[in-house]
Amino acid sequence: MTPVQPAATAAPERARLSHHREQVMGTVVTIDVFGEADEVTRKEVHLRIARARAVLQSADAVFSTWKEHSPINQLRRGEITVAQAPPEVAAVMEGCATARSLSDGWFDPWAMPGGFDPTGYVKGWAAQRALGALSMPGLTGGIVNAAGDVVASGRPGPGRPFRVAIVDPSNRKRFACVVELDGGIATSGTYERGAHLIDPRTGQPASRAASASVTGPDLGLADALATALAVAGPAGLAFIEPIEGYEGFVIGYDGSWQYTADFPFDTARSGRGITSETASVTRTSKSLS
Repeated sequence: MTPVQPAATAAPERARLSHHREQVMGTVVTIDVFGEADEVTRKEVHLRIARARAVLQSADAVFSTWKEHSPINQLRRGEITVAQAPPEVAAVMEGCATARSLSDGWFDPWAMPGGFDPTGYVKGWAAQRALGALSMPGLTGGIVNAAGDVVASGRPGPGRPFRVAIVDPSNRKRFACVVELDGGIATSGTYERGAHLIDPRTGQPASRAASASVTGPDLGLADALATALAVAGPAGLAFIEPIEGYEGFVIGYDGSWQYTADFPFDTARSGRGITSETASVTRTSKSLS
């Protein structure tokens, strides 16, 4: 897919200053920064990338349920209290409680097998914080893609918004649609990882949508709501619609589309038939910046 060509401008040309791939949280997170090359040094860019990487690695160390001695596993086993855990644990629990309330209980990490499991929130939360670590004068845009949880700020170039494609769950070599990104987007479904979604009301694997996406200003909340929407199915759009700044999109197992009123489709590029045969698609979405 060809990006929109930037409008004519007398300002210095913006460029991708850095592209980094970080192995963390059981996946690969990509970090891209854009800016005016004559206003920022390579050393300054690398410093911001290092800070973003540290944020991601710290989140993995604290919240991984695959690391036996991580604080979250110690908490789950009752070996420490929330007060004894790193302070970010309490912050994440607060965010999870908000998501549980807003989703009418369809997202509930306290109802997961083995005890409190914030996995459906924390990847988006970490990516949001990593994006914040990139901020500096001279950088005009940044995007962090945590395997389908994508958050961006600024723009990759004059007149060019960041764009993200949502993969067609029935054919992962195709894009279902393209979204103009202003903030974050999270997509959840079982077509990549199998039956990993748990219905908190039954404790059993369940998914009532082939793919569920949520956009919004905070990627941690969008991540949790996308998980809830995938489990609840199209009926879950009813709890997305009233949340200010957040929109939802569901692809059914029958290929049908349902979405909230202001879901930010890039109408010029969305539609069945957008192919990704030559693109490197990461899980559920891909940056087209």
